Amino acid sequence: MSTFLLEIGLEEMPAHLVTSSEAQLIARTTEFLSEHRLSVGHIQPYSTPRRLAVELIDISSESEALSEEKRGPSIERAKDDNGNWSKAAQGFARGQGMAPENFEERDGYVWLIKHTPGVSAADILANIGEEVIAQMKFTTYMKWANNAFLYVRPIRWIVALLDEKVIDFNILDVKTGRMTRGHRFLSNEHITIANAGAYVATLKAAYVIVDAATRKGIIQSQLEDIANQNNWLLDLSSDAAQNLLEEVNNIVEWPTAFSGGFENKYLELPDEVLMTSMREHQRFFYVTNQENDLLPHFLSVRNGNSEHLDNVIAGNEKVLVARLEDAEFFYQEDKQKTIDDSMTKVKKLVFHEKIGTVYEHMQRVGRLAASLADELQFDETQKADLARASEIYKFDLMTGMVGEFDELQGIMGEHYAQLFGESVAVASAIREHYMPVFANGNIAETAVGAVLAIADKLDTIVTFFSADLIPSGSNDPYGLRRAANGVVRTLQNKHWHVALRSLLSDFVKSNGEVTENADLTAIMTFILDRVRKLALDGDVRPDIVAAGTALTPDVDVVYIVDRTQTLANHADDDNFRDIIEALTRVSRLAMKQPAEGLVDESLFENQTEQALFIATQKINLAALESQGGDAVYSALAELQKPIADYFDMTMVNADNESVKNNRYLQLHMIDKLISALGDLEQIVIK
Repeated sequence: MSTFLLEIGLEEMPAHLVTSSEAQLIARTTEFLSEHRLSVGHIQPYSTPRRLAVELIDISSESEALSEEKRGPSIERAKDDNGNWSKAAQGFARGQGMAPENFEERDGYVWLIKHTPGVSAADILANIGEEVIAQMKFTTYMKWANNAFLYVRPIRWIVALLDEKVIDFNILDVKTGRMTRGHRFLSNEHITIANAGAYVATLKAAYVIVDAATRKGIIQSQLEDIANQNNWLLDLSSDAAQNLLEEVNNIVEWPTAFSGGFENKYLELPDEVLMTSMREHQRFFYVTNQENDLLPHFLSVRNGNSEHLDNVIAGNEKVLVARLEDAEFFYQEDKQKTIDDSMTKVKKLVFHEKIGTVYEHMQRVGRLAASLADELQFDETQKADLARASEIYKFDLMTGMVGEFDELQGIMGEHYAQLFGESVAVASAIREHYMPVFANGNIAETAVGAVLAIADKLDTIVTFFSADLIPSGSNDPYGLRRAANGVVRTLQNKHWHVALRSLLSDFVKSNGEVTENADLTAIMTFILDRVRKLALDGDVRPDIVAAGTALTPDVDVVYIVDRTQTLANHADDDNFRDIIEALTRVSRLAMKQPAEGLVDESLFENQTEQALFIATQKINLAALESQGGDAVYSALAELQKPIADYFDMTMVNADNESVKNNRYLQLHMIDKLISALGDLEQIVIK
């Protein structure tokens, strides 16, 4: 068994692309090996800002030989009247790259056994440049020199070693070899790799830790050591801290952690300002004392060793203090203004040129939020808080602090609102209306904040759809999918049953030109697409998702989520198949003939009709839906036996037209109940 090393040397990649590019390289390499039937014991990825690499350990010396049996035409068609091979037989043989003399005759057909011999690993791996490296896709591209070829960053070198042997190929004018590059400042630029297995050790000697997981472990350990030595608390468990750790890991090759500080006076700034300045702008980790109060210190990582570290610390402190000086200036300036001052400017701020201003958006949101509050039976205090929050919730966009630190919108709104005398409920709603900020982010905790968040997102979706600014493919420049995801997750989190179509129908009618072109069916489908994605991400079967998330006359997200999960929970029940088959049989027959009116019991001709009618009459759908999907499923499951008995004894298409029509009326009555579980026809019965 051999080891193969592939290293793609690049100009420094953006930190956020390194991990995903490494994963893509592994996926494409795995697919490449599978397609060429070349087995490997283990695939080890490596990455730094300047390289993507993969090590194939225990790779076979050649691909697996393949024998395939191919059946051709029948013997009657394969031979003419004189016993010679027909054109059909000759064409079949030619298509397989063989001759008719290789035919075997059995089971009434001619057969060819096609042997594909193994190919040496070296010959296969010579294609990895064209089939893997050149095929990689990125969200950011560069071109260099006069080349038409695009890549995440210019390729500067390629290492391709099968044990000690160089595998020859090239990308543009970059030819493979055994020369890599060490740390840009701590090592010689050109380093020779003797054999594939020596890769990690060779680069470590050149001050490059190529294993991303190892490098991250070193960084975390160094940071924690400094924090412990100073009795500081360093929290690396949050999503934000983990994201920062990943980012820092992807900008260094030889990490050395250090600490710095700033004057106590800057601690008078809101904590979020300090944290944002350190984490988002400088890639610093903040620290706290044992009471969780921010300290005037930070931790960071340099790409190098500990030499001249004092100069590095001083430089980083200088840059941070400059940011904090700006923040302090804007903070003091903002405190001299009022909410009304900012709202005067908001009235001129454009939301979108096709839609109007931010202030007009806020007014629509206020009306929609009030409708939601009525439906959710908010008390008068909640309604008053919601109305006030709706009037001012975008004011902080016009503050100096948010102008400088746009990540703080909503956060500074809450802080300033309380500073200017607004209630805690109003201030919290201003911050929470942005939530969830990202796909799996936190949901608004307060009811007022959650309603404002839903209304803000729904108005955005409706108005952009009305202006024909609809996401297509992966393109979603206005974040409408994120907005729909936020609506779904917030409704689900609060367990609020809201009739979305009715709510938005009234909203569309009451807002004139800005909403008049909104296609409500398209919007409902768009929102349900987010329900489907969340269900699929939760490992619910695709057919169950399709059934449970079928479009309903009035979309209640919470109930649709619930019934989808109910179907998923029962999919492995012993009687699930029988229940679904019985219910879908009713639905399929009901579709064959429309029917309106009431069922006439006097037209029943057998006991099974009466028994099914009685069982159906017991089902109070409205009451069951209020209890959840499981209550509806359990009630409909009870119909399985009466339905089976009914079809054993009853011919729906009776000769008597009145009897036939009455039977279709009964089927339609049952089908309306069944539709409460979704489109059960989508379920694949196993």
